Amino acid sequence: MKAEQLFRKTMPFCMAKFVLGGTMVLIMGLLLAILCGIGWLFGDFGLIIGFLLWGSCIKFVHLIVMNYAGYLVKAGHIAVLAEAAATGNVPDNQVQYGKDKVKERFVTSNVYFAVDKLVAGAVKEIQRGIEKVSNFLDFVPGMDKVASLAKWFVDLSLGYIDECCLGYTFYKAEQGTFQSACDGVVIYAQNIKSLLKNAVITMVKLVLATLAAVLIVFVPVGLVFKLLKLSGLFAFVVACLIAWVVKFAFLDSYILCQTMAGYMSVATTTEITFDLYGTLSGISAKFKELWEKAKAENPHPSYTGAPAYDPPAYDTPVSEEPAAIPEAIPQQISGGRFCSECGAKNESGAGFCGSCGTKL
Repeated sequence: MKAEQLFRKTMPFCMAKFVLGGTMVLIMGLLLAILCGIGWLFGDFGLIIGFLLWGSCIKFVHLIVMNYAGYLVKAGHIAVLAEAAATGNVPDNQVQYGKDKVKERFVTSNVYFAVDKLVAGAVKEIQRGIEKVSNFLDFVPGMDKVASLAKWFVDLSLGYIDECCLGYTFYKAEQGTFQSACDGVVIYAQNIKSLLKNAVITMVKLVLATLAAVLIVFVPVGLVFKLLKLSGLFAFVVACLIAWVVKFAFLDSYILCQTMAGYMSVATTTEITFDLYGTLSGISAKFKELWEKAKAENPHPSYTGAPAYDPPAYDTPVSEEPAAIPEAIPQQISGGRFCSECGAKNESGAGFCGSCGTKL
């Protein structure tokens, strides 16, 4: 399903975000009026103090609202998008479906935020680990500025990519939450070039659309404040808050739909490389922590992407002693094979050790 279709068919979530964002702006507006009103009683200095106190309250209000209501809306949207992007079908009563999926997958908001934090950290650390382009092009005049601009757009896109990795946990509901999250990050790493290329182009559109939204909102708000002879600074603040609601509800949702459509198009066909788990653990401490939790969640995970081991044939004449098996080939016994590293017993057809991940 294309991004435009995903956006149109999941509009109920956009409206839910609009209501949520509007509620936040209303709370912030009331706080602004109260704090600055109290400060105004003490003159210009008190007004400035009231405005600064209001600024410090914004993050607190955002944290409270998002922790108790926003995560359900955001994660529910991701769950529905993952389902629709992979299967082409939007569930009936999608808001309730998304809510049920989030509670089923993460149980509580604490689990969701723990997985979200690990995935986001892993994605950023992996990106930093492979971000070497600017180092090779330092000799080109002005290339450092170009690289910094590109890096800024990449940083913006990573927030949407880690949400796609979380979306994979809903798509692979038969696996444990942490294991699916690990797999989602691995899929990102295996397809990083194409995913980031599309994401950066999308981020350029988002930045331009956000600037346009601020300007469009500021003109009427500025005129109203001017007619009422109110402060231009407050007009700008109010315009930014309204523009933020529009961005949060509609622009961010559209960008998420575009990123999710691209991610799920490769996620459903990507064959996961088991060797990459160890490599990514060396690059990212967050991914290593995520993987450790995945292994604790399921001590013997089944990585279907691992290639099966096909032992070579040895032609041994009847009259001669059997040739010694090279050390590189794992020892095989009836009913399974032992790992040369940790000694764990594995099934005879396994390509990698289910305990430590060593190639058999």
